[in-house]
Amino acid sequence: MKKYNPKLIERKWQKKWAESGIYKDYSKPKKFYALDMFPYPSGAGLHVGHPKGYIATDVVSRFKMLNGFSVLHPMGWDAFGLPAENYAIQNKIHPEAAVKENIKTFKKQLGLFGFTYDWDREINTTDPEYYKWTQWIFLKMFEKGLAFESDEPINWCPSCQTGLALEDLENGLCERCGTQVVQKKMRQWVLKMTDYADRLLEDLDREELDWEKSIVDQQKNWIGRSEGAIVKFSIVTNGSLASTMEAKLPNMLEVFTTRLDTIFGCTYCVVGPEHPIIEKLKDQIKNYKEVEKYVIKAQNKTDLERTDLQKEKTGVELQGIRVTNPFNNEELPLFVADYVLGHYGTGAVMAVPAHDERDFEFAKKYKLPIKKVILPEELLNIPRNLEDIAAGARTELRVESDCFICDGKLVNSGKYSDLTSEKAREKMAAWLEKKKIGGKKVNYKMRDWVFSRQRYWGEPIPIIHCEKCGTVGVPEKDLPVELPKVEKYEPTGTGEGPLANIKEWVNAECPQCGGPGKRETNTMPQWAGSSWYYLRYIDPKNEKELVGKTEEKKWMPVDLYVGGAEHATRHLLYARFWHKFLYDIGVVSTKEPFKKLVHVGLIQGEDGRKMSKRWGNVINPDEVIFEYGADSIRLYEMFMGPFMQNIAWNTKGVVGMRRFLDKVWKLKSVISEQRSVNNNLEILLHKTIKKVTEDIESFRFNTAISALMIFLNELEKQERLFTVHCSLFIKLLSPFVPHIAEEIWEKLGHDKSIFFEKWPEYDPKLIKDEQIMLVIQINGKVRDQIEVASGVKEKDAKELALAQDKIVKYIGDSSIKKIIFVRDRLINFVI
Repeated sequence: MKKYNPKLIERKWQKKWAESGIYKDYSKPKKFYALDMFPYPSGAGLHVGHPKGYIATDVVSRFKMLNGFSVLHPMGWDAFGLPAENYAIQNKIHPEAAVKENIKTFKKQLGLFGFTYDWDREINTTDPEYYKWTQWIFLKMFEKGLAFESDEPINWCPSCQTGLALEDLENGLCERCGTQVVQKKMRQWVLKMTDYADRLLEDLDREELDWEKSIVDQQKNWIGRSEGAIVKFSIVTNGSLASTMEAKLPNMLEVFTTRLDTIFGCTYCVVGPEHPIIEKLKDQIKNYKEVEKYVIKAQNKTDLERTDLQKEKTGVELQGIRVTNPFNNEELPLFVADYVLGHYGTGAVMAVPAHDERDFEFAKKYKLPIKKVILPEELLNIPRNLEDIAAGARTELRVESDCFICDGKLVNSGKYSDLTSEKAREKMAAWLEKKKIGGKKVNYKMRDWVFSRQRYWGEPIPIIHCEKCGTVGVPEKDLPVELPKVEKYEPTGTGEGPLANIKEWVNAECPQCGGPGKRETNTMPQWAGSSWYYLRYIDPKNEKELVGKTEEKKWMPVDLYVGGAEHATRHLLYARFWHKFLYDIGVVSTKEPFKKLVHVGLIQGEDGRKMSKRWGNVINPDEVIFEYGADSIRLYEMFMGPFMQNIAWNTKGVVGMRRFLDKVWKLKSVISEQRSVNNNLEILLHKTIKKVTEDIESFRFNTAISALMIFLNELEKQERLFTVHCSLFIKLLSPFVPHIAEEIWEKLGHDKSIFFEKWPEYDPKLIKDEQIMLVIQINGKVRDQIEVASGVKEKDAKELALAQDKIVKYIGDSSIKKIIFVRDRLINFVI
């Protein structure tokens, strides 16, 4: 074959790899588990943005193979959930049929890239043999009291007609369809995730975790641990605490605060619109109709809208209701306001307008008192009476602020005056505990996981409801509880799941008493199957256990996990929660599931927007592969920019990679078996080995490829190419472009696959200089910079610079009139 023909080469090697079972060799003593966030198989198929993460894990997997590791790199399908069901409804087909067809398309597309997947380990969350174990985990949680029924207001999507967890919302809208979510009271299954909150938080700081700081921060913020105190305010109705108690109405309002030291400055309290006290005291609220109208209006606002610091604060006083501050016995008004969220803390706050900006704005609007009780550090040494300063007296510092948001020293706070904020919080909490009306409390922003959905396409929850025995788990021997085959599966619209209409399936015998019972008709959320799938890859055919202990200990934890940053809260928190539970019951041997975690930057359309049918900017990878070959697209997606950075697609970049591979292909025709000494080439070779090795390990794929390009340019200058140089170069290139590497390796006379070879090692004595950042200018303006070897020549610098997407974009169709090159500093294109 004289001309490089990727179609023939790629088909040939994909067939050979499949026949040889090269990716099923797990005999090497060292292990490496590379995991992709498995895809939801949509009807649209893959676009060129989807494979970016898969290519990266494939590059690392091949690199590890060459470094003597047994590599587990599996793939499967996250196929339950609302998207598949909605798609099926729209296209008037059954979700099972839709999913099968979509998986077929996805698998065919993935096959074109030549990935190192062991398809014998393929899993599908909709396979009863898989979700049998999802149900088993749920039952174990049920047995331990972590799965329970709740009849409380939940997030309800009117369009999808199902309940949603907080994590399923984006700015208060349904994450799937964008519909405004409302509050609806409904029976739900909930997983007590907050029992694991401290461990989920503390284990993020474990030394063995190699996670990006941004993802760790997102996890910590979502868990949202706050140290504070609970304070119980007495509720007074009709001017009397006794009347409240006699009528058996709520007589205490619990508030959570992180600033107990400011309580003497509390001038009113606020409950969120969802707070149950409003319903319980409605007969005591003189203006209940006004309050009810406000509550209904608040339900149509997103959490983001309600908590926006810029928005005007609104609220309604609950007339006829007062609360008493336990520290000074002051009776205070009680408001309902939408800036307080019912799902955070106790759903009630004490308002201290002198020391909270939000409370300050509210107090000014409704003409409520503002009392300073904390003075900031900069005022503590002023030789003036602190109470006078707090009351607004002028000082040398001209104290004009009405709102101090700070720690400091207490004033106007009774026996706690003159204490520091920290000391006051300690003493106040101790007093509350002694009086049994509060005390220290750790609170979490994270809520328990609303785990049921009122839809058809999901794992049945393995529970039977019996009038005599109550809620009973399905015996393990009867798992899986299979999803019944039905023709109609649209939501009922009543709040019950579609399964409620299938009487022959719903009616079941109680496992405990043998009497009549009814199956649970809610199904699990899509997140259920993805919370433990990485374990099933390890032992996918095991009929007796979720995963065998020997296999689990061999492969866990996952060494590398790559996926979208959008899953940094929901999926990762759920998976870590389930993993810790499985650790507690002895199923897994590690406290954390994922050792190294890397997020993949989006590939946007050529117009800079997210690829979408709506924008008409979707590019099909099949077409790109047909035109330029899989190795070209693999190389381009790893070269187009820093891996974690979002970047726009540019087909010209694929063309550039194809030209590079054409040059690589030509090498095989000018190789000589003889070898002479070329010190400059030897030095560059060993620098390249070092650079590519370190860059693959640190996910700097683009700079690794830059180094390979520079070395190829040097090879092209040689009158003769020697086998040793070309062989090492092809090994370095092989993780990125495995098809062409295998073909050239074979042409060099090797019988076995290149991936049975050993990764090159560099000689430290030959590594002298380091990398530098080369600035790229256009008409004197800095447009980009790239990392290159010190001493890079102008020709190489020019080629590398013109391969950068940003530079291609800026130059466009303009001609280059002049090039100004300053070695080790910059290259400037005059256009």
